Amino acid sequence: MSKCVPNLGFSVAAGGKRGANVRIVSKFVKGLALAVAIAAVVLGGWLYLAPPELIRVGSAYSAKIVCSNVFLAGRDPQQVLADDVQAPGHPLLRIMRVDVDDEARTVTAGLLGIFGTSVAVARDGRGCTSVPDGRAEAVEAVATVAAEPPADPGAPWPEGENVDAPNDAAIAAIAAILEDPELAGPGMRAVLVAHNGRIVGERYGEGFSPATPLLGWSMTKTVTAAIIGTLVKDGRMKIDESGLLDTWQGDGRKAISTADLMAMSSGLEFNEDYGDVTDVTRMLFLEPDMAAFAASKPLAGEVGKMWSYSSGTSLILSRIWQHAAGADAPGWPQKALFGPLGMRSAVLEADEAGTFVGSSYLYATARDWARFAQFLLQDGVWNGQRILPAGFVAWMREAAPASDGVYGRGQLWLRGPGPKDDPANAALPDDTYWLRGHDGQTIAIIPSRKLIVLRMGLTPSKLNYRPQALVAAVASRLAD
Repeated sequence: MSKCVPNLGFSVAAGGKRGANVRIVSKFVKGLALAVAIAAVVLGGWLYLAPPELIRVGSAYSAKIVCSNVFLAGRDPQQVLADDVQAPGHPLLRIMRVDVDDEARTVTAGLLGIFGTSVAVARDGRGCTSVPDGRAEAVEAVATVAAEPPADPGAPWPEGENVDAPNDAAIAAIAAILEDPELAGPGMRAVLVAHNGRIVGERYGEGFSPATPLLGWSMTKTVTAAIIGTLVKDGRMKIDESGLLDTWQGDGRKAISTADLMAMSSGLEFNEDYGDVTDVTRMLFLEPDMAAFAASKPLAGEVGKMWSYSSGTSLILSRIWQHAAGADAPGWPQKALFGPLGMRSAVLEADEAGTFVGSSYLYATARDWARFAQFLLQDGVWNGQRILPAGFVAWMREAAPASDGVYGRGQLWLRGPGPKDDPANAALPDDTYWLRGHDGQTIAIIPSRKLIVLRMGLTPSKLNYRPQALVAAVASRLAD
């Protein structure tokens, strides 16, 4: 019998080829891993040393919002980061991380806590200041005027804090309206109704109360207009004055008046779009001197003839009124407005240059925001004292000529959110006017009904909530 000897040549050759292939693949994988590692190091170095502006805007926004809500409102920083910053915002914000230093009273935020870091610093009585250049130690403490305690805390609102409403059918109906989730809207944090100078209904979202300071965003603009009114009454400012800034003297901006600025009709270029790096986000989160940035913009249209909503305009106004107030400027809002009105929770924050961010950064409780609205309803008079010039509130409510009837001369709105021809606006009394701010902050004021309807929360515009239905439902129950 002959033995069968297998021919192993083919198997050896095949095994050699497989081994060579494995070595090639291994070298490729190792090379790819090395390339990925090098790319990661380069990307990380780039992000660390020269982060894109969008990352810097996101980190500065995160630091500022968390700082104010922690040191002013006493809220938990991680909850603020999750609820106020990450949930409603740009996807980039979802990978922001914050570090709170309670002793230094600072908040640092960055992408993954490392890249594009920004700092916000808290100061007693001044809330938080964004520090785009990172020099938190350069932000000076500023003396403030302490708020006077109420003469009688048990007095009815607005003199005190007693909000006991009469027990009748109309008030019960108001309570039911405020409990309606569709009328109050998603993300509601406070709804409040004041009628004939008394609070007749209020409701708060989970985790919020009458003692929680709330950010008004652009409702702050109307407060800035009132501050200017106090200086007009004091003889320190004139509404029709032009030639306002030295840097404007050599060109057409010299013609811009205070009234043009207040009516959003300065003609200055300014991009108010949010969600990317635009003029407004650059100003609020990347510029240490916000007013100077806004004032540097060129004319984009004829002064007084072009209406363009602009937070930069309100920063310019803040710089102008502070110059007019001189040495009194740091304490003027408290001395001239918040103190007399009993707005003890009100904090108007400033930028790194010391200019009040009169476009956006006023925190106050819902009851104090309502006090300011009641003050406007009373034509600038409080407890028998005239704080604004006679006729000033009426002037604020006149339509800005260039605005097509949607905006008043004094940093307020003549219609609610949404299109001008929205039937929801037409359903309200003709004299209704509004304070309006980002993410669903609104106060409707109806002089003919002696009525205020406040609604504040965290409600991005993409949710398409409109407060007009809430206001109309309340107004229908309180006819006089």
